[in-house]
Amino acid sequence: MNLSGLRPPAGQKKVRKRVGRGMGSGHGKTSARGHKGQHAGTGFSQKRGFEGGQMPLHRRLPKRGFTNIFKKQFAIVNLRQLEKLEGDTFNADRLIELGAIRKVGDGLKILGTGQLTRKITVEAHQFSKSAMEKIQNAGGTAQLIGAPAK
Repeated sequence: MNLSGLRPPAGQKKVRKRVGRGMGSGHGKTSARGHKGQHAGTGFSQKRGFEGGQMPLHRRLPKRGFTNIFKKQFAIVNLRQLEKLEGDTFNADRLIELGAIRKVGDGLKILGTGQLTRKITVEAHQFSKSAMEKIQNAGGTAQLIGAPAK
């Protein structure tokens, strides 16, 4: 095998259709657009989803759902995750550093899934009731902080 013998796979290189280059080419005169009709003229372009005048699919289907523009996106951490992480003091910056969360968003929220067997200090924007109870029962402290800076 040598470099001069390399060829692209069959069907990869396709010859471009050269239209409007005379009658001998087979694509002369109307340039493969046919006679008359909306497709034949210059400047013809079709909108996305156009179905020849039939009611398009995106208009035939019913509208569903609702998007709440005021929705808050919290970074969520469960107690079972905090139990596995090393250290005894956790805040948003420390959790990003440890890889427990990617970004804070509208705030850090601690949820109560899992058990806590050690004393930890957690600073977050919100706590669930069960998380707050479990942290305090383990001898730790749960500190509420204000909204994150945007």
